Amino acid sequence: MRSLIDLSRDDLVGLLAEWGYPAYRARQIHGWIFGQYVEASEQMTNLPEPLRRQLAEWGSVWPLEIADSRLSRSGDTLKVLFRLADGATIEAVLMLYDRRRTLCISSQAGCAMGCTFCATGLDGLTRNLTAGEIVGQVLALSRQLAQRRDLATDRARANGSRVTNVVFMGMGEPLHNYGPVRDAIGVLTSPEAYGLGARNLTVSTIGVVPAMRRLALEGLQLRLAVSLHAPHDHLRIQLVPPGKRWPIRDIMAAADEYVERTGRRVTYEYVMLDGVNDTLELGRQLGRVLRGRHCHVNLIPFNPIPGQPYRPTPDGRIRAFAKQVEASGVPVSVRVRRGVEMDAGCGQLSTRFKLESASVMLQADGEAP
Repeated sequence: MRSLIDLSRDDLVGLLAEWGYPAYRARQIHGWIFGQYVEASEQMTNLPEPLRRQLAEWGSVWPLEIADSRLSRSGDTLKVLFRLADGATIEAVLMLYDRRRTLCISSQAGCAMGCTFCATGLDGLTRNLTAGEIVGQVLALSRQLAQRRDLATDRARANGSRVTNVVFMGMGEPLHNYGPVRDAIGVLTSPEAYGLGARNLTVSTIGVVPAMRRLALEGLQLRLAVSLHAPHDHLRIQLVPPGKRWPIRDIMAAADEYVERTGRRVTYEYVMLDGVNDTLELGRQLGRVLRGRHCHVNLIPFNPIPGQPYRPTPDGRIRAFAKQVEASGVPVSVRVRRGVEMDAGCGQLSTRFKLESASVMLQADGEAP
């Protein structure tokens, strides 16, 4: 199904010109989409009624709909499951802080990378998302943030109700869907569209080296995060199979090039898995690999996945691991654990939704005559 947010500003102007409307109508439409987060062209009340009807007949405003959502007990984390026009599902997570409203979005339905501790990769890649499907997640959660009163946003609202930070860390490998992700970043940072600063966007990758180098050449002030998860290739390949193709030395070289061209510090993400990658010796090795680089390490407590063998590293061992890395002069932070009780880990809500849907279908089949 076609959607308005899949059109660039020039494409929208061209479409309206074909219908005999002036270019300023595109500005009005963008105001409704990116300022008011409307879901349907019928809600664009300053447009002529015939134009609203033509837009509705042409396609949708958003290329997705909310299929399910879970709110944390604290009210500061909202996870949403989206259904796309073809029935595929993706996830996004809104996390509220005092001054930031951070949204984690998906770039693909499923994922081809096969990381062994990630729920998204269990079923492989369904397909890439379009730029509109990526941007649509931001608009839909902006609407939720502006309208829902069950979100703990009193302090956040004092600084506005818009999403302030977007991270491409949801379902999929962003650099495996480079073109649409780059187009979505253009829309999100355009003053004529959503208007975020590039420094407020983070792109996470498992280390797709050619795309990392391509991103460095874009001249954008994005934050780059690399999912490392091990300090040497033998262990990393067990956790991140594409490590066979892109070894750590090549990832480090591409990340160093990104730092050189952009001046931005690279974040290395490290999921802490009990008894797997969390020994003090591995912490020392990680510190040696990253010593002297313009970087920062983000240790991530693991969100358990039903049926999977991995368990979270205890908090005390995470702190001890962090000290080993810091001893090499590398700054370390530990991500605040959020939404464990509402399937906040990437891919977990989608997996549960599919299982529950399959269960309903099986029950229906069993009741059929």
